[in-house]
Amino acid sequence: MRRYCVGIDLGTTHTVVAYAETNGGTKKTEIRLFEIDQLVAPGEVAPRPLLPSLRYHPAVSELAASDIQLPWPQPDLDKDFPPAVLGELARELGSKVPGRLVASAKSWLSHPSVDRTASILPWGGAEDVIKISPLHASASYLDYVRVAWNTRFPKHPLEKQDVVLTLPASFDEAARVLTVEAARLAGLTRVRLVEEPQAACYDWLTYHADALESALADVRLLLVCDVGGGTTDLTLIRVRHERGRPKLERIGVGDHLMLGGDNMDLAIAHVAERRLLASGVKLGAARLSQLMQQCRTAKERLLAPDAPDASKVTLLGKGTTLVGGARSTVLTRDEVQAMVLDGFFPLSAPEERPQKRQSAIVEFGLPYVADPAITRHVAAFLAHHVQTAGAALGDRMSSDKVLLVPDAVLLNGGVFRSERLVNRLLETLTLWRGTPLRVLHNNNPELAVARGAVAYGRAVHGQGLRIGGGSARSYFLQVEDKPGQKRGVCLLSRGAEENHEIQLKNRTFSLRLGQPVYFHLVSSTADKPYDPGEVLDIDPENFKVLPPIATVLKDKTAHSGKSTVTVQLATKLTEVGTLDVSCVSSENASQRWKLEFQLRDKASGHIISTDGKVHPRFNDAVRHIERIYGGRSRNVERSEVKTLRSTLERILGKRDTWDTPLLREIFASLWEGVRR
Repeated sequence: MRRYCVGIDLGTTHTVVAYAETNGGTKKTEIRLFEIDQLVAPGEVAPRPLLPSLRYHPAVSELAASDIQLPWPQPDLDKDFPPAVLGELARELGSKVPGRLVASAKSWLSHPSVDRTASILPWGGAEDVIKISPLHASASYLDYVRVAWNTRFPKHPLEKQDVVLTLPASFDEAARVLTVEAARLAGLTRVRLVEEPQAACYDWLTYHADALESALADVRLLLVCDVGGGTTDLTLIRVRHERGRPKLERIGVGDHLMLGGDNMDLAIAHVAERRLLASGVKLGAARLSQLMQQCRTAKERLLAPDAPDASKVTLLGKGTTLVGGARSTVLTRDEVQAMVLDGFFPLSAPEERPQKRQSAIVEFGLPYVADPAITRHVAAFLAHHVQTAGAALGDRMSSDKVLLVPDAVLLNGGVFRSERLVNRLLETLTLWRGTPLRVLHNNNPELAVARGAVAYGRAVHGQGLRIGGGSARSYFLQVEDKPGQKRGVCLLSRGAEENHEIQLKNRTFSLRLGQPVYFHLVSSTADKPYDPGEVLDIDPENFKVLPPIATVLKDKTAHSGKSTVTVQLATKLTEVGTLDVSCVSSENASQRWKLEFQLRDKASGHIISTDGKVHPRFNDAVRHIERIYGGRSRNVERSEVKTLRSTLERILGKRDTWDTPLLREIFASLWEGVRR
């Protein structure tokens, strides 16, 4: 039997690990924090409760081998790369040297418009800087945790324990699959996933396990608001009281909002940028990222309960003027608190919604949300889930109500260490509701998710209360009944439980053997419970397009001579927490072909085309796009810009022959340079 249950919060800003011993009964065991050994200064290793989710790629001869020596050899995952620095020292070095720090890998892992398996990080790094993919970066943090754990517990290696990995509830299916793949690359082949807002709730439940009924008395609907480094993650949990015991069920999750601490750091960095440089001058991505790291440190100091009056940030010079060309400015406590408070937590009205613009803000290639006001996004989320909120609260929407506000709230994430931010959000929710909410206090907003992951892992084995809810989304097969008219057939409805397979028996497909088969899916977090097989119109505003799923149907009966097979689709939510879709033979149910999301071709790093191949000159096309719109574009003639389309047609063939996967890849390359 595995000795430990281990929870890993793979965060945008920090990675946190907690653990507890497993046992066969219901005996309570303490959930402990695993302090992670890491470099805190050149040549100095010390345990810390948080591992910054950062990698620093040093220049040749920048650091001596003794400066970056760890208590273990370089992991196999990084064996093909020069040694990188992870953790606290990486943050320190990245704040001084531009263009060498890999940051926000988790945000990149959820970015659908780029190749998340391509070597694109650090974003904006010079040509001589080693690049890795968002997938590799995420895997490297998990691998670091694995090796650190195994060094401390050599008789109980992490890959042999019960491991629970957390991720945002808003992550779509592609990001979930990539998270599982990152774990696999790190040697963790058997993991479970739990949504971070649920994990924070599990941690609270653990603290109050001895008096749970009284702790949740009069609570019918709980809002979990988790503002992390990269995302704002919103979840609704219904609370019922049955026979003296509360029963919890997750009934709503929010859409993916790339809005969190990173956005705050960026806003502060832009203020510092204007003070440090001449009017109209802008920093490149590498140096802005460097300044952003310093502003993050300043923000954390100035939002802390014992904050100083001010904090200095310094922009170092370039090359030989690294020190002599340094410039500094001072950020005051009052201005930073006001900037974060009014910019990200304005006291908005219940009818206010996030401002819509043509496109989201793009910084460092990441599509941050256009409106940074978290309170307005909370209002939109609650309005989106009016029906389920009303059912939980026993309240029907009257004509004068804009939205229904839960009667309890649990806040999580590092930003809520600031009492002013907590009070502003509670003030806003109270304004909307008309009466104060019950606050479920979270004493460890940065540690709760990792601790809660352990509690969830134990609950799976019957050692604690488990939150129900099943699938957070409904999934639909997209079909086109008429040109331009998109329809969807429900494959799996919201709330479907784990390992409960649903077969779509009222729709069959005749598919050729030996050829790639593609299906296009969309998902929805809407309140409405759809029935499997139900057909409806696809509204782009309320449905999220997922990457295509595909397989090659091989003849499983030797010498059958068949060229086609008739199949039906079967879906289920796996116990890991991902979507499983298969083609099942209509003639022989034992014959099935598993469909997998087509994210990227592992060999080439690019998406597979509909004929199963990548265009042979795709890389040539990308080089021409980067020549004009890339971060290092120089001396580009106007004629080159005007003739880009005809140049691409010479390389790839006539535009009307470009298939959808190829178009997506071209768009991804253009999107990276959208600001230029």
